[in-house]
Amino acid sequence: MATSWLDFFNGEHALYVNDRHKALHDRLVARDVAALVGPGDDTVLDFGCGEATEAAAVAARCKRLWLSDAAPAVLGRVAQRFAGDAVIRTATPSEVEAMRDATLDLVVVNSLLQYLPRTDLVRWLSIWHDKLRPGGRLVLGDVIPPDVSPLTDAVALLRFGWEGGFLTGAVAGLVRTFFSDYRNLRAQLGLSTYEESDILSIVEAAGFTASRRRPNIGHNQARMTIVGLKDG
Repeated sequence: MATSWLDFFNGEHALYVNDRHKALHDRLVARDVAALVGPGDDTVLDFGCGEATEAAAVAARCKRLWLSDAAPAVLGRVAQRFAGDAVIRTATPSEVEAMRDATLDLVVVNSLLQYLPRTDLVRWLSIWHDKLRPGGRLVLGDVIPPDVSPLTDAVALLRFGWEGGFLTGAVAGLVRTFFSDYRNLRAQLGLSTYEESDILSIVEAAGFTASRRRPNIGHNQARMTIVGLKDG
């Protein structure tokens, strides 16, 4: 049984209810992230990238896409998936820390903050700030407000399942989740949540001009996307 979020994501888990759920989720997130890549965003970092099965959609919008994840097994599969790709490269979190400062145009961190203690978030905000060029952007997606309950997430999943044609799988997946490591870890470790004003203040304290962006990345619009602009 996993004893940390890193152990959970590095091992076998059933976070997605079935293959269709995972495929549609990855496609939707990649579409939303690709839409964030603007003119001049030549070098992009997706930090906490997960399996990144649809990363080619993002890579088509930039000259270099770095994919980074703390789970070695996950990052290994990503590296194998995109081996030989002309645009996509992988990096461990330590390798991200070692990158030259002011070399990234856009950093996207989606659906990760809930698994980071606040002290770790503050440390990484400083690192991402250093790695971004002046005028570069940091995008924090899927940030959970304190009033978003597991029930709210379940309703969002069921709606996604209805729209995506996997409603039966979504219902069955919610039942499995009730007895899963994920539920146990969520009960033991909790998830980091932020009021909108709180996360904006934290990002601004790291040297960014921060604002909320709508819509949120992905299907769950009860969660938030925050954009930080590095001054300069």
